Amino acid sequence: MTENSTEVNVKEQAQKAQKAGKPLSILSTADKNEALLVIADELDQEYSFILEENQKDLTKGTEKNFDSAFMDRLRLTKERVNDFAEGLREVAKLDDPVGDVLSEWTLENGLNVKKIRVPLGVIGMIYEARPNVTVDATGLALKSGNAIVLKGGSSALFSNKAIISVIHRALEKTKIPVDAVQFIASTDRSATEQLFTLKEHIDVLIPRGGGSLIETVVRKATIPVLETGVGNVHVYIDKEADVEKALNIVINAKTDRPAVCNALETVLIHKDWFKNHKESLISKLNEYKVTVHGDAEVMQAIPGAVKAEEKDWAEEYLSLDLAVKVVSDIQEAIDHIETYGTKHSEAIITENQTAADQFMQAVDAAAVYHNASTRFTDGSALGFGAEIGISTQKLHARGPMGLPALTTTKFCISGNGQIR
Repeated sequence: MTENSTEVNVKEQAQKAQKAGKPLSILSTADKNEALLVIADELDQEYSFILEENQKDLTKGTEKNFDSAFMDRLRLTKERVNDFAEGLREVAKLDDPVGDVLSEWTLENGLNVKKIRVPLGVIGMIYEARPNVTVDATGLALKSGNAIVLKGGSSALFSNKAIISVIHRALEKTKIPVDAVQFIASTDRSATEQLFTLKEHIDVLIPRGGGSLIETVVRKATIPVLETGVGNVHVYIDKEADVEKALNIVINAKTDRPAVCNALETVLIHKDWFKNHKESLISKLNEYKVTVHGDAEVMQAIPGAVKAEEKDWAEEYLSLDLAVKVVSDIQEAIDHIETYGTKHSEAIITENQTAADQFMQAVDAAAVYHNASTRFTDGSALGFGAEIGISTQKLHARGPMGLPALTTTKFCISGNGQIR
């Protein structure tokens, strides 16, 4: 496929999505929910076809020597496909934000003003080797009245094409236009770059993946970007931290699912707490086979620790590696987070409420925790039902982005002949 033909194809798909988005945006909640349930049933019925196509991606991944964590993200099973379908049924149960009246007032001249939620329009979604995102993003987009143009990673091409074909067959039975869900099947990089510039047809881009992907989209896109975040996540263990809480939180945040963006990457420890409780910490880290990258004091105290280089403080390991630094006070911890953090999720463990308040007010992040694991930065865990990603920026949406984040607002103003 030549660059030019890719260009024409991507633009045509974006135009189709834009056209389909108009009738979709005014569909009733009942019609949208019914469509999600039909898609869910179709996914359940067609799981064997999806798994056959997924096997092609897995074979290619093995040939390319992808690591085990990558292959696990890529691999589908009957249970995982069933989970996709169940996720759509859960989205169907969520409140529909479209049409919500956020505020209403009447001016002295009699004009009635309402501020209401409306769909964004067309969402462009760029993501890597997670076929579940194809289903999750589609469900959230359709429920919030948006058309969507999907560009998945080449490593999951067969899986994504299969899922999209099932979604399209399902949509033929519903009131949602089939063209409301577009998938760019090209592996040509120029297809992705063309998507970055289709501002006339796509209203927002959402990149979901590693730091290099997000950085590329932010740098090259002429469309507004809802930036999902890389997670260089910190936990600060204060001098007044409860030992059991500290150990449990650190182990959960680091080892529960190391390869996700809300997993712990750096522990900052007050010098007094480290002096008094380092043996307990070392025992726990060894038990869970965590590799420590430490500063000089940590190196001296923890057998087998690797010397931390400058890059370790900024690293999103996504593994059982953990950077550990001893600090003199809470301000040093806050300053370290300010320097190296990615504004995703940060936590303090302390029984001192004044210290907790200082940390939570001073630390700039989408989610800040006191005495809790950072693993809760997740749409379903925080009660949103589902999420399309976790935003680390400050405009429009921040933190886990559920259905309301896929809407914007408009003012509806009613009068009785008023002129200005």
